Amino acid sequence: MSKPAGFSQRCLHYAFDYQTPKTLVIPDIGVGCVFRFGQLLVLLYVVGYVCVVRKAYQETDSVISSVTTKVKGFAFTNTTDMDPRFWDVADYVIPSQGDNSFFVITNMVVTPNQTQSRCPEVPNPSTTCMDDCDCIEGHSDPRGNGIQTGLCENYSTTAKTCEVLSWCPLEIDTKLPEHALLASAENFTVLIKNSITYPKFNVHRRNILPHINSSYLKRCEFNRATDPDCPIFRLKNIVSEAGEDFKTCWIMDDLYCMFLKGGVLGIIIDWSCDLDWWAGKCYPKYSFRRLDSKHPVNNVAPGYNFRFAKYYKTQDGEETRTLIKAYGIRFDVIVFGTAGKFGIVPTIVNLGAALSILRLIPVVTDWFMLTCMRKRDRYRKQKVTNLNEDAETESVSGTSYGTH
Repeated sequence: MSKPAGFSQRCLHYAFDYQTPKTLVIPDIGVGCVFRFGQLLVLLYVVGYVCVVRKAYQETDSVISSVTTKVKGFAFTNTTDMDPRFWDVADYVIPSQGDNSFFVITNMVVTPNQTQSRCPEVPNPSTTCMDDCDCIEGHSDPRGNGIQTGLCENYSTTAKTCEVLSWCPLEIDTKLPEHALLASAENFTVLIKNSITYPKFNVHRRNILPHINSSYLKRCEFNRATDPDCPIFRLKNIVSEAGEDFKTCWIMDDLYCMFLKGGVLGIIIDWSCDLDWWAGKCYPKYSFRRLDSKHPVNNVAPGYNFRFAKYYKTQDGEETRTLIKAYGIRFDVIVFGTAGKFGIVPTIVNLGAALSILRLIPVVTDWFMLTCMRKRDRYRKQKVTNLNEDAETESVSGTSYGTH
């Protein structure tokens, strides 16, 4: 055979010869146990954690949500600052309902019959004075209550302060009522209507489930044991599940009592859904948590409050107002969730990853046996022996092949 023909044949063999990996059998039960144990760990990880726990075979989508709320309940107050008064939802829910949060007044400081006039400032280090020279006309302090007129007036028999142009009489909010004025707030109820969608899977759900009708909705109240699907919540139960207590706050002067100082509570709705045909469950799960700080050291400016006013006109046309510094609970409705459904692409990806890990088991087994086991010399000897036997077999086969 000529040299060009032999060269061409070798190139064809190099290009088209089919090669398969050779399997080396190690006849040792200990090594086999280590190898099978490694495979078992990989299978348990893939099946137990990746598939069952993480559900990595699923495609996922994030929730899109809308929330509306409606509070109901009544209260009655009778204090020295104002006449006996009946409160309904238009009075104690500020601002109007409808967003992902709502505020319910539980305590307040009321300053009635304010008019725009002049009056002495409330005493503090920046407003006290000895004479008019200590007051600057036109000066306004953002932490104060008005614009100074330049006069120093008697605030009381023992104190003189700079006069200001403001709504008088000025608010004094240094001492809160000892008990929450709207104690009846614990019996108020709130209806939460929540609609969600998962656009990738074209799934739409409401927290008012299909089996809930009008008659049930009129009499039900959320209870985790008896009525877990009812979307009507009593504020007392929300606060209790968040780890707070109405009555303890009324008895004890607690700095962090949200019914005296105000606070923020989260109503958390979890819409985590498994949309596989063998599961098919997609229902809301409710939980409650206090969101504002109760840190025992950093206790500056605790609670939650804001001011609003109600304006009136007297018979002679003078404008007056009642200023209310409202303490209460802001309820934030927080909706989150992820839906999962079987997908061929993530399934193939995770199966490929599992097979790749399985291919590493022989390498790990060899490393473990050659470095960590007491019988590593025996293992090395058996492996070399088998390799030598294979080499001898190949040489014999090669001789025979060459003979033929």
